[in-house]
Amino acid sequence: MATVTFKGNQVQLNGDLPKVGQAAPDATLLVDKGLATKSLSDFKGQTLILTVNPSYDTGVCMATARAFNAKAGELDAKVLMISADLPFAQKRFCEAEGLEHVIPLSTFRSDFVTKYGLEMQGGPLAGLSARAVIVIDRNFKVAHAQLVPEIVEEPNYADALSAAKG
Repeated sequence: MATVTFKGNQVQLNGDLPKVGQAAPDATLLVDKGLATKSLSDFKGQTLILTVNPSYDTGVCMATARAFNAKAGELDAKVLMISADLPFAQKRFCEAEGLEHVIPLSTFRSDFVTKYGLEMQGGPLAGLSARAVIVIDRNFKVAHAQLVPEIVEEPNYADALSAAKG
């Protein structure tokens, strides 16, 4: 099982990210702003950038959302902004920030963090997802997977964007 740190303190996760080249797990019950359930397979045939963050109520998570939104318009890819925030809060955040190139999805009533090995098992953020970026190609294979080792740091945007471009 993978580990990350939160402000220098080690936190164990419930599993491991899928590896590059593997079929992407089809996580279901991602809830969108209209409270409709979604599945990653709803986006099959498209390149996906999954930007996974604990909550968009923190500075690093906000910066990550803004960065991917800024680049998403230049890509032939869908950016799924995934967090534990309720869909209503995600919608308010996206509207307030003018984030029009991302699709916010909540892990509320979801199996995503379990299937992707991202659920923090201890520490003050137990139950939330660790920060990660996963790129899924048009064939529904993992093209890039980064588990950010320290929760309070941003991901490697360049590597994720390069993988999304193919």
